[in-house]
Amino acid sequence: MTKTACILGATGLIGSHLLPLLLEHEQYQQVIILTRRPLQVNHPKADVRMVDFDHPEEIEEAMVGSNHVYCAVGTTRRKDPKPETYRKVDYDIPVNAALAAEKLGTSHFILISSVGANSTSKNFYLKLKGEVEDKVRSLTIPHVEILQPSLLLGKRNEFRLGERIAQVLAPLYTFLMPTQYKPIAASEVALSMLDKCLNNHP
Repeated sequence: MTKTACILGATGLIGSHLLPLLLEHEQYQQVIILTRRPLQVNHPKADVRMVDFDHPEEIEEAMVGSNHVYCAVGTTRRKDPKPETYRKVDYDIPVNAALAAEKLGTSHFILISSVGANSTSKNFYLKLKGEVEDKVRSLTIPHVEILQPSLLLGKRNEFRLGERIAQVLAPLYTFLMPTQYKPIAASEVALSMLDKCLNNHP
């Protein structure tokens, strides 16, 4: 049986690795790509749909027909320094996508979160990620998978000085880190998203 995948965050570090996997996988006949800005994707399966993510109804309309939804959306405090604007991206978008998935009868919702995510944390970032996880888990989507990667290894389209320094130094101390805090390649996370969705591996 062929299915339709939907991806949010296709231009990000994980999403840029995940998109080609979805497009080339035999189980998907169509890949819906939700984006805020025009995006050129030259592939017969690709269906790019521009969305104003400030309007949940547009997200829902664009997701119609999706069997599996992959959400790899995220921003940084440098790009969105105000808590309310940061929250619009890291909370509102994934939660509204999950609510739409529930309403549309989507069978699988796969979410990228962060190691240490906890809605009771005093850290703004980890608290926000935890709140997203709590909300998504509370929904009635049959299969929900939440991945909590630590520092991501890979080259972004944008330059992040702090992250780049950490990417260089962290591997030197990996042997001292608990497993869940070890750096991981974004390409590995993308592969894991696909595997957990298609093979129902928790």
